[in-house]
Order: sequence, then C-alpha cells, then structure tokens
Amino acid sequence: MMKGCKFNILKGIHVSIALLTLCFLVIMLSPWKNNPFLTTLLLAQQRFRQPSSDLLVDAPNNSSISRSRGGHTEEANKSFLKKEATRMGEHHNSSSSTEPVTTFSSEDNDSDEEELSPQNADCNFAKGRWVADSKRPLYSGFGCKQWLSVMWACRLTQRTDFSFEGYRWQPKNCKMKKFNRFSFLRRMRNKTIAFVGDSLGRQQFQSMMCMVSGGEHIIYVEDAAREYGLVKPRGAKRPDGWVYRFTKTNTTILYYWSASLSDLVPINSTDKASDVAMHLDRPPAFLRRYLHRFDVLVLNTGHHWNRGKFEGNRWVMHVNGKPNENKEFEDIRNAKNFTVHSFVRWLDSQLTSHPRLKAFFRTISPRHYRNGDWNTGGTCNNTIPLTNGSEVLQDGSNDKVVESAVRGTKVKLLDITAISELRDEAHMSGYSIRPTQSVNDCLHWCLPGVPDSWNEILIAQI
Repeated sequence: MMKGCKFNILKGIHVSIALLTLCFLVIMLSPWKNNPFLTTLLLAQQRFRQPSSDLLVDAPNNSSISRSRGGHTEEANKSFLKKEATRMGEHHNSSSSTEPVTTFSSEDNDSDEEELSPQNADCNFAKGRWVADSKRPLYSGFGCKQWLSVMWACRLTQRTDFSFEGYRWQPKNCKMKKFNRFSFLRRMRNKTIAFVGDSLGRQQFQSMMCMVSGGEHIIYVEDAAREYGLVKPRGAKRPDGWVYRFTKTNTTILYYWSASLSDLVPINSTDKASDVAMHLDRPPAFLRRYLHRFDVLVLNTGHHWNRGKFEGNRWVMHVNGKPNENKEFEDIRNAKNFTVHSFVRWLDSQLTSHPRLKAFFRTISPRHYRNGDWNTGGTCNNTIPLTNGSEVLQDGSNDKVVESAVRGTKVKLLDITAISELRDEAHMSGYSIRPTQSVNDCLHWCLPGVPDSWNEILIAQI
C-alpha cells in the first residue's frame, strides 16, 4: 500500500509539472504583439543590432551592422521597429533642441561593398547623363554653415529657383553606389583626403565636408590645421588651407590653396611687394613635405593661367631654378601645359614609394559667360536645367591638357568638364549675399550643386 501511494503521488507531481509547462508554453507562444515581455525583448535585441546613426559611424565594419541576416520574423517586425526608432528620435529631439539627430533607417543599413557592373573596372564615369532625383540635394544649403562659405550658398541669396539641386550624374555603363556618409567614413577610417588647387578645388572640398557631415553641425570634428602648418599668417585674409578630422573614424579632409600647382617663392622675402618666382617645373613645397601623409589626393588647376592673374600676383616664370628663357612660354597656355605635364611626371614618380596613395587630377571646371567676360558684362542667366542636353556620349575628355598628361601614368583622371558644361544654370550668376552691380559669377557653382557630383564620381573611383 505504501509503495502504491508513493507512486500515485509522484505521478500527480509529474502531471502537475507537465500542465504548468504546457500553460507557460501557451502563454509564450501567444501572438507577440499582445505579449509585452516578448515585445520588450525583441525591441531591445533590435536596438542593439540596429544602432543609431551616431553609433554607426564608429562601429566596426562587419556583416552584423552592414547588412541584415534575419528571416521572416525580422521582415514581419521591420515596420514596427522603424516606427519605434522614429518615435525615439522624436522624443530625443523634443528633449534636446540644440543637437540635430539623424534616426536610423533601412537606407542607412548600407553595405560597404560597391554596387558595380562587370564593366565598372574600366568605366568611363564621364560618359552618361544627368537624371532627376527627388532625394537631392545631399545636404541643406541653409544648414551646412559649419563648412559652406556664404558666398557659395545660393539658398542664402535672392535666388528663388533651386531646380538645379535636383539632379545626379548617372554613368552610362556602370553604377555608382548611392552616397552614404556613414559608410564613406568607415571606408575612410584612418585615412586622409587632400584637395590641392584653386577656388574650384576649395568648392569641391567644401562640398565634401557638407556631404560627409550631412550638412549638420558635427561636434566630433577637430581642427588639425596646425599639424600641416596651415595657420593664418598675421595680416592675411585667410590661411593657405583648412584641415578637419572626424575623430570617430580618424578621417582627415584637407584643402590647400595652390592655384597653379607651381612652387611659389618670393624673390625678396623681406619685401611684401616682391615679385614671386613661379617655378613651373617644381611642385609646391607643401606637397613635397606632406605627400606621405595622404591616402587620396585630388588636384586641379586652370583658371589662374591668364595674363591678368600673372600680373596681379606678380608671378615671374622660372625653370631649372632661374628666370625662364623659353619664348614659347610667352603664350601662357604653353606654360600651363608644361607645368601640368611636369607635375604629373613628378607625382607619378612618387607613387612607387607611396603605394597606398591614390592620386587624381581633376579636369578643368567650365565657365559659362555669355556676351562678355566677368568684368565686361558677361552673364549666365539661364535657370532652366539641361537646356543644352542631358547626355555626354564621347569617350575622350574635353580637357586635353590633363588627359594627355595622365595618360600612361598611375595618376587617375577625374573628368568632370563635359558633364559640367551641361549645367550652365547651376552657377552663382548674379546672386550673392552682397550683389555687385553688373558682375556675374559664371565660374563658381552654387552649393549644394554640381561639385557634389564631382565628389560622387571621385568616391566611385577611390
């Protein structure tokens, strides 16, 4: 009797445990949307797997961040999670109005792998067409005050038509991955990008800064100009360049002013009015000194090669360390051709000892003056995009000097001339913060604008 009783008691305990287990499973397997415990658990898991954009910048480049690995459950919950992320972003904004916040979205969940066609390795990025894009511009002309000079921010001027902001460049036989600033910063971790050239190079530099920052005020950027000796001299209007470092990824972006890509040395250093020796066959001292620190170098020159600029800057051409005696250089176009070829030969010789450096020579940015020049009443009043067509179908560059100089070298061609010639409506024109009567700027571009596409082509080739 005692043995049978014990058996029944144990049997009853086992049945009770089984019933309790079954009840627990029923509760757990009920629809997750009605189960606050599972909802909270899933949300916490997804928040960890899908970090905010600020964290994404500093996250390691691995598959758990750059692409989704989930199945049907993740797809079913995507809408809920996106709404929750938006709600959290709105809550953050309401509690802090001083710091802009970019909420994480599926568009930011961006793979670092380039989206390329089989022909992309040999792609001619200058062959293609301009297409309308409702997601343009890449940043706000009102908002990028930290990097964008007011003289090029057309949104701050009297201009009322901004249709020029709504286009992107699409190469013909290859794809360019949509620009994602977080992905780009990850790719450029511990790297330095240097722009060296004239004011059009400075525009490309400012465009890059606005693109990488999203036009937002960024607090994790430090001024690193002193590391490159770019401190404004006493009495100067501006320094010879700017250097900024995104500290989360240790990405440095700099610009150095060198309108002619020649080494400029005052003939009499004690005389402020001294003539300046313009060494046509010698690159700027800045480049010779800091080239080893660069991972990407973007060069340009062109618009200062005219008699007016030479006289205004008191440039005196030198070759082989002495005043020029070659009468062919009396035609400044020949002097420019000689300098560009000399510079590229020097740079190409340096790339062997700097294997990580990718060097680009950007072709000349076109002017669009009509009925005169900048100081003789020339204008560019068109505001209708692509009135002269939207496509470039030629294989060669319109900048024959740069194209011939880089041919057969390791210096890459960044060809933007022909594509920019189609965009006469995107210049500063007669608009400015302080408009000058009868003076139009048909050389520089509104930002956001055409230089953003130059940078997208550059990024596709890096």
